[in-house]
Amino acid sequence: MPLETPARIVTALAKRGYNAEREAVTLLANAGDPERALDRALETAPDDAIKLTVDHVRTALASATDGPGGGTTDGSAAATASPGEPPATTAPAPDDPSGSTGTESHTSSEPNAPRGETPVETGGSPGQGDAPETGRTIDTSQHVVEVAGDMTGQSTGTGEYSDFVAVFRDRYEKLAGQLRGRINHRPTDALQAMAGGSEAAIVGMVSDIRSTASGHWLIELEDTNGTYPCLVMKDRDIADLVDELLFDEVIAVEGTLSDDNADGDGILFVDNLYFPEIPRTYQPSTADREVSAALISDVHVGSQEFMADAWHRFTDWLHTEDAEHVEYLLIAGDMVEGVGIYPDQDEELSIIDIYDQYEAFSEHLKEVPGDMEIRMIPGNHDAVRLAEPQPGFDEELREIMSAHDCSIHSNPSTITVEGVSFLLYHGVSLDEVIAELPEDKASYDEPHKAMYQLLKKRHVAPQFGGHTRLAPEEKDYLVIDEVPDVFHSGHVHKFGYGKYHNVLTINSGCWQAQTDFQKSVNIDPDCAMAPIVDLDTLNLTIRKFA
Repeated sequence: MPLETPARIVTALAKRGYNAEREAVTLLANAGDPERALDRALETAPDDAIKLTVDHVRTALASATDGPGGGTTDGSAAATASPGEPPATTAPAPDDPSGSTGTESHTSSEPNAPRGETPVETGGSPGQGDAPETGRTIDTSQHVVEVAGDMTGQSTGTGEYSDFVAVFRDRYEKLAGQLRGRINHRPTDALQAMAGGSEAAIVGMVSDIRSTASGHWLIELEDTNGTYPCLVMKDRDIADLVDELLFDEVIAVEGTLSDDNADGDGILFVDNLYFPEIPRTYQPSTADREVSAALISDVHVGSQEFMADAWHRFTDWLHTEDAEHVEYLLIAGDMVEGVGIYPDQDEELSIIDIYDQYEAFSEHLKEVPGDMEIRMIPGNHDAVRLAEPQPGFDEELREIMSAHDCSIHSNPSTITVEGVSFLLYHGVSLDEVIAELPEDKASYDEPHKAMYQLLKKRHVAPQFGGHTRLAPEEKDYLVIDEVPDVFHSGHVHKFGYGKYHNVLTINSGCWQAQTDFQKSVNIDPDCAMAPIVDLDTLNLTIRKFA
């Protein structure tokens, strides 16, 4: 097979059981005949070697005597490659740096238009390294950032039974506290002692949902004292709300106890059902100066489908006068493609070593203006535990990514930027919400609606024991204690935005073109979009770089 791209070199190495340093791949790719250069490097590799180093590849190329066409030509681009060059996955920049910068964009103070009607910026921007410097005069002393809910270094879970009891009790107490003021709550053991026909209410965690033979819904709610059955009749208006319920979320119901309640076989006939919810009267905070934040997610450096050209256009744009007020970059996880995340992923990697992937991502971050404040959280492709909450990176990865002095927090975290609070959650639970709920309430085509459900439940991953891995801790870091001004997520590689009770809700899509795996599961990603939030108005501008 012709090895005209670094990605194919990486694939060929993987099939032969080898790894390689990123610069070693660059050297091989730039040789006169990459395929013969690769064969030469493998022939001369030590018997116990599993990773080709830069020194080994240079030696193999220099010692070959095949002449031109043998992959060993002196003075080739491979011989002059340097560590400061972009990684092997970086595609060439556009040839014409004077191309259109694209000025058409969409700004909205009420971003509720359907996805299909969302206007985005068209056209390109200058090539990598050719953006006109406008002499950004950002006063970084005005940057004010506070972080809440970061559990990095705070994990105490051991997997013992007591840990599970603690996290569920903490979840119940926090969410019940948000509901108790709205109903005349009674604990389950008190309900059992009440006379039949009495009006009653309960706050509980959903432990079971099932339909009866007559088509009604029986919901079992659990509190710290026990469980109690609650019946929602199929002809009631609230029956539609049952479709939105997930196991382990906390709700409140009120209604009338059955006549046989005192006999121990009672049931609560539900008249009203309440979620913890975002208050409809909520008013978000704003900054007191003209300043903006760019929101992105799912960069996936290390994938063959990472959109390097689009990334360069984005970072070039950040250096222009049009982006002079963009002083913050918030990244909601999956900075790299990772390793072993899905079947046959190795065949779609351009960088097969996870640490090399972070090195490459760090290089791409260097293109961002140095006066920008960068905050990020991990995702399920990053090198942290899969179970949520996910702590921020360990010291080794933080050192790799220290070039831009970016700050890495846990998933989820609430990052308050000049008075505006951003709830950053990568979004793995969105898969579960979309799978469990009706399409009109949660779908991949409108991912922000699935995020609405998490806001309504005041929890970013309510269902335990499903596809979303949850780690038991002393407290539940996944509860949405305080209402955020902006809820930013990713993971599903689909773009969507809107407002839920005045909370600006954004899923920012991805920077990875469709992979073979995504084709197999019918995912058509929305790529290279950068929502820009004006912190002084919470207006939203959507820019597209591909």
